[in-house]
Amino acid sequence: MQKVKQHLSTTLPLGIKGQVEHLGRITLTAVEGTGRGTLLFVDAVRLAFRPPFRLHLLVKQMEFIGNKSLGVTLLTGIFTGMVMTFQSYRSLKDFGSESIVGGLVAVAMVRELGPVLTALMVNARAGSAVAAELGTMRVTEQIDALQALAVNPVQYLVTPRILAGFIMVPLLTAISDITGVMGGYGVGVWLLGVDSGIFMAKVYDFLKFSDIMQGTVKGAVFGTILTLVGAYKGYNTSGGAEGVGRATTEAVVMAAILILFSDYLITVFWQS
Repeated sequence: MQKVKQHLSTTLPLGIKGQVEHLGRITLTAVEGTGRGTLLFVDAVRLAFRPPFRLHLLVKQMEFIGNKSLGVTLLTGIFTGMVMTFQSYRSLKDFGSESIVGGLVAVAMVRELGPVLTALMVNARAGSAVAAELGTMRVTEQIDALQALAVNPVQYLVTPRILAGFIMVPLLTAISDITGVMGGYGVGVWLLGVDSGIFMAKVYDFLKFSDIMQGTVKGAVFGTILTLVGAYKGYNTSGGAEGVGRATTEAVVMAAILILFSDYLITVFWQS
């Protein structure tokens, strides 16, 4: 390895050498972060099946991630369904197929828009809070105090949050799907004049059980991702108040990117 570095330093121009070194640092940081995040996830899951079982912490996080995200989930779902119906109706009308708008909106909400938008909104509200809370505990040495009291900080802080995200985001996704179809029904039937019976009939015809399962699986994966990333960034925060802000920003951005990337992977493998 040392010989390779010496060879590169003597053969590459200074500007290209700097770019290669920068790319290498980014790659190493990404690989290291992926490994540490994976180990944290495995440790959190393992500790979920070992006593002591602090169910009150799980219920508290479920209430924080789920119940307190209900309002933004309802608004996201209903307005997404309304906009989707209006835009789809205009396009379908050119082909004389406006009667299938209900089925189209239902499938789009359940497969893609419901899980993805719900996860992004929960990530912005709860994922950022997880990173900020754990980051503050790290820089104020509260996590070190837990270790001094013989309390496993991963089991106490990380495991309940990951389990809560895994459980609650699929439920929020289902609520978003239902409100999205309701919003689409309101626009389609009351505003655009689509027959209500035809609208609902197309929803039943187009929507399959596999679509519901796909959306549920996506919700569970997205919920795990956003809580894991927030917990990882917060747990490994350094640098005082500035570090907490940096960790929170990185957690939200990274989780959003991973949610979109995992959405693509799940969609591709589900259809294959």
